[in-house]
Amino acid sequence: MPSIAAHRIGSTLLSLELATRSRSLAFSVVTVERNRQQITRPYHSHATPQQFQQQATRSQSQSQQQQQRVVPRSQFRNLSSEPSRLQQLAQNTSTAGTQTPPLSSSSPRPATQPPPRSATPQSTTSNPASPSIPPQDLPLTDISTSGLSDAPPPPYSPTDPNPDTSPTQDPSQIDWARSFHGLSTTPFSPETSQILLQPLDPADIELKPDGIVYLPEIKYRRILNRAFGPGGWGLAPRSETIVTPKMVTREYALLAHGRLVSVARGEQDYFEREGIPTATEGCKSNALMRCCKDLGVASELWDPRFIRRFLKESGRQCWVEHVVSKKKRQVWVRKGEEVGYPYKESK
Repeated sequence: MPSIAAHRIGSTLLSLELATRSRSLAFSVVTVERNRQQITRPYHSHATPQQFQQQATRSQSQSQQQQQRVVPRSQFRNLSSEPSRLQQLAQNTSTAGTQTPPLSSSSPRPATQPPPRSATPQSTTSNPASPSIPPQDLPLTDISTSGLSDAPPPPYSPTDPNPDTSPTQDPSQIDWARSFHGLSTTPFSPETSQILLQPLDPADIELKPDGIVYLPEIKYRRILNRAFGPGGWGLAPRSETIVTPKMVTREYALLAHGRLVSVARGEQDYFEREGIPTATEGCKSNALMRCCKDLGVASELWDPRFIRRFLKESGRQCWVEHVVSKKKRQVWVRKGEEVGYPYKESK
């Protein structure tokens, strides 16, 4: 019994192995046939002659491209047997930044000539990366309120074609915040000069308690009105008003008959914020007084000899007492005048 069973098992295994091998062989035959059909498909008997011609042309072009990619060493040019001039030309061509020597007249000229250079020279300072902006598109800057940070314009020249600096320009169109138009062009008439340089009347001079002499600002204006006429002169601000915790200051220009005469900076102290508007008006009067020095108006007030003589002839010193604090001090007053409040003269 065991031998019969072993024989049956062996027969079954043999039949299974034969079936597996036959199935694998059939699959291989099918695969080979399929590959053969794919390879021979372009050259099928049903293909037209035009298709055969296109396939042949495509294969030939592909082979030529592959051959051109690789350059054999035999195709490189050997310059050992060439003249020395051609060797130098090849070296200069391969070296960056070296100028190529000109060829002789016998050398063949290239087929394409370089374009001729323009007769108008081109600027070498322009940056090719940044496009140029037309002058009419440039932004304009308003400098009417920038004050002292602006440089003055160039002086007028008789041959200057710029109408902004011409003396015939309308004075109302001049930016007096930075212009020096008409400065020192012509002197004033003898009649005007006589009024400006007229000696002061001692009765118009005021005396401060500390001995400083001065002329009230309204009298400077009266002198200018007599010299130039009302409306013939004016003050033009040349900077913005600067307000510090204790002082106001601003620069002004004195104008007369449409031209600049003098420039000065005025200042005025103040004690409370509510007094700033009044201090700005005092700053303007202080600048007017300083501008009038250039015209010779009240020039005696800056002469030390005149000041000493005036104090001796028209002033006197006396001791006074403060009415509230009862403090005593020495002050200056004009002769024939009484001491004002809050002081009273002490014996």
